[in-house]
Amino acid sequence: MTAPVPGDLVCSAKACRRPAEHAVVWRNPKLHTEGRRKVWLACEDHREHLRDFVQLRGFLLEVVGVDELTEADG
Repeated sequence: MTAPVPGDLVCSAKACRRPAEHAVVWRNPKLHTEGRRKVWLACEDHREHLRDFVQLRGFLLEVVGVDELTEADG
């Protein structure tokens, strides 16, 4: 598996096809094991919306730049 290439990544927001600049990293402790990291990609316009969605549910781990993603982030 290779690390994600930032230029090939697209925003995860519904119907958005803009290039992703941020990664919203989250985990639902009721469903995912301790080390599991789920990632939603976000363009600048959708970063706060996606972050707020998981943060309100207590799932947010961090928001990082897509260039900071690793192979472990899938």
